[in-house]
Amino acid sequence: MPVSSPPRPREATRPASGNARSPGPAPHRNTVRAGLRATARRLSRRVSREDVDVLALYALTRVGLWTTAYCAAWLFPADSRTRYAASPLSAWQQWDWWHYLRIARDGYFPGGACPGTADWDNREAFFPGFPFALRAVHAVVPDWTAAGLLISLASGAVAVLALARIARRYVPHPGVGRRAVLFFLLSPCAVFLAAGYTEALFLALALPAWLAAQRRAWPLAATLAALATTVRVSGLFLAAAIAVLFLTTVRAHRDGRALPWLLLPALPPLAYSAYLHSRTGDWMAWKHAEERGWYRDFHPPWEAWRNTWEAAFHHTVPTGYAVEFQAELLTMALGLLLTGFLLYRRRWPEATYTALTLAALGTTYWYMSLPRATLLWWPLWVVLAAWSLRTPRVRTAYVCLVAPLMTICALTFLTGRWAG
Repeated sequence: MPVSSPPRPREATRPASGNARSPGPAPHRNTVRAGLRATARRLSRRVSREDVDVLALYALTRVGLWTTAYCAAWLFPADSRTRYAASPLSAWQQWDWWHYLRIARDGYFPGGACPGTADWDNREAFFPGFPFALRAVHAVVPDWTAAGLLISLASGAVAVLALARIARRYVPHPGVGRRAVLFFLLSPCAVFLAAGYTEALFLALALPAWLAAQRRAWPLAATLAALATTVRVSGLFLAAAIAVLFLTTVRAHRDGRALPWLLLPALPPLAYSAYLHSRTGDWMAWKHAEERGWYRDFHPPWEAWRNTWEAAFHHTVPTGYAVEFQAELLTMALGLLLTGFLLYRRRWPEATYTALTLAALGTTYWYMSLPRATLLWWPLWVVLAAWSLRTPRVRTAYVCLVAPLMTICALTFLTGRWAG
């Protein structure tokens, strides 16, 4: 028995007049579609193929680091006889992370505690930008460690895009941005970009600030630099570099009215110092906390070099610490070479930034955290990228020699054996 087809819908009765037309799409719909197409065109112009490649490279290295963290939890447990691996997130709960967590969770002076009380952890040495961001993200992401990793993940993506665009402004070559990001992401201390630390967030503010300064968008550059100073004191070095760039271009471009904006980055550190003074009576409480906890009191540079050399080669500290001090010495030499090269090329603003960083880290009892500081030296990655374009073997040598160091440093950090 044949199955009858469903009845066709009754056609609408046409009006008798032959001049009537069927209604077309509403005018506001055409306007919305045109606006969406225009937005898509603008985004396609702003996001280049190299930007997509940079983000793909960033994603691949993140997967590699997370895989390393997972393996570290299984291969290097606290108890070698255990049959249950720790959570992969626990591998990221190392060293400075605990300071950021306590500040975000409990504040700077919980329960009225202050410097001088028993077991004080000198947390005021850490600027409030990252803990505040951690507190905000934690309102959405319940796990504190996951919230910190998410901040670094998003911030790192912004940072690598900005680094690639900065490199293209220095070197007009289609592949220079990818190369700069490659060297940056495979650097020995790149694990700190993925951890719940300040490096990624600082760069997500500092690199766009420098990009804005190169375009002479001084209010935007000053605002981003001010936000960077809430994360790390290195933001003041960035502000100094922006000021030097302003002074070297103000006559040519008549930007004198933007001069007051250059004072903006000094306000967050002043506000933080005022807050600490209100609680401790000390305007430089954050600096004195560094001196108490990390031996960051002032010493002449030759004394700092001598003390670091003795710790590195005179068998006065355990071997794990000694090799880190050796890395500190090597990084100081690299930083001096970079600063000298920038001065030779008359890159005064960039030389100012690296020189101030070296002066701050090279005038303490001994060098500490210099290898980590290389992540913040964007001129280094641009110089390496430009060099590799002239000498292709540079990239091959870098990948073969430096990438294994990144794996070693990542495992050292993720297993809790990093001290720098």
